[in-house]
Amino acid sequence: MSRPDQRTDDQLRPISFLPGIAPHAQGSVLVSFGNTRVICAAMIEEAVPRWMQRQNVKGGWLTAEYSMLPYSTLDRKQRDISRGKADGRSIEIQRLIGRALRAAVDLDALGPRTLWVDCDVLQADGGTRTASITGACLAAALAFQNLIENKVLNASPLRQWVAAVSTGVVDGRPMLDLAYTEDRDASVDFNLVMTDDLQFIELQGSGEEATFSPDEMNAMLELGRKGITELTALQKQALAEATPPPPAADLDSLASHFNRS
Repeated sequence: MSRPDQRTDDQLRPISFLPGIAPHAQGSVLVSFGNTRVICAAMIEEAVPRWMQRQNVKGGWLTAEYSMLPYSTLDRKQRDISRGKADGRSIEIQRLIGRALRAAVDLDALGPRTLWVDCDVLQADGGTRTASITGACLAAALAFQNLIENKVLNASPLRQWVAAVSTGVVDGRPMLDLAYTEDRDASVDFNLVMTDDLQFIELQGSGEEATFSPDEMNAMLELGRKGITELTALQKQALAEATPPPPAADLDSLASHFNRS
């Protein structure tokens, strides 16, 4: 049985990056994993959190925020400000994004600054957290390149590339990069966050009213490694093509980007 979009079990969805989507951010990108689309923007604040000042912690800090826009899903998603409290899932994902990027960035080299990364989901079709992490790393790299161009930094604090991808078991078959309908029907769901040299940062995996065997886990890990290798290569290509920093994306660029996806 083929997948709904005719991919092979070890194939990523079409991946694309459109830099310069948020002109006021030092680095930004619209990342697409198939029909999942996320705006990731990185901004530099010339200060560190108060707790770092009080504890005399040297270097900089990095933090992330994640949200799903009300129109990102078929049914309107209520904004957190309307609900009066933050969504637990959003808090979990933004902490994951922050942990992933802090493993990739040399905070001492960043200096006494805070890198804010905002990930806003425009359209959700499975894998919003993995698309957010992958796009956030590229947005950070673009922000660092901007600081180098403006002679604020001599070198990029990005020590290594970080990407994330989902795997799972659907109808007894291990698969890479699950779209929503596959994720919904999966008996096992895994998310992998890894560096470009295939070191693990975080693994999130569980059976959905099911168990999974060591062989299935190994198969998912192997699929994940393949996906991470491809994603980090695409990140590096996108940064190379966006240097010097790109102009703000115009409507024609957006239309072309969505048509390609």
